[in-house]
Amino acid sequence: MEREKALDLVKVQLTEHRYQHTLGVMETAITLAEKYGADVKKAEIAAIFHDYAKFRPKGEMKEIIASKGMPQDLLIFNSELWHAPVGAYLVETEAGISDREVLDAIRYHTSGRSNMTLLEKIIYLADYIEPGRHFPGVEEVREMAKENLDKALVKAVQNTILFLMKKNQMIYPETFYTYNDLIQKLED
Repeated sequence: MEREKALDLVKVQLTEHRYQHTLGVMETAITLAEKYGADVKKAEIAAIFHDYAKFRPKGEMKEIIASKGMPQDLLIFNSELWHAPVGAYLVETEAGISDREVLDAIRYHTSGRSNMTLLEKIIYLADYIEPGRHFPGVEEVREMAKENLDKALVKAVQNTILFLMKKNQMIYPETFYTYNDLIQKLED
């Protein structure tokens, strides 16, 4: 799918602020893909569609999770996680994207997972460090991403876990698995 068509499909699903965020994620993902040798076109498409379901009604997302074979434990965790797997499903069914790598990059951009692919890492990190993001620790991760994708990803996941802990929010187990997997691979 061409960039302009993809952006047109996404723009009607998002607020203007979230659309600007999406453009930042797209540019960041392209830069990271070029630097680390990922498929630039796949990075572009996954980035454009990563928040496709962000503003869908919670009831609709809950129904999709319950009825489409997604992990049911998602429903007991913060609904902020839901838009990623629901988005992958809707991008496939509504936008006709069938590339499994692209769909998985969308699916895991909030939680991560063990054995993340290069494209999944890029979309997760691009979402975290895009230029419109301003929060403690983001600049450090941006700098790290220029040198080592995996170290930057570890720091981003670590920051996310600490942020959720400070807010007394439950942490999705897959996020812990992501962190542990990345740490183990850096030590190997």
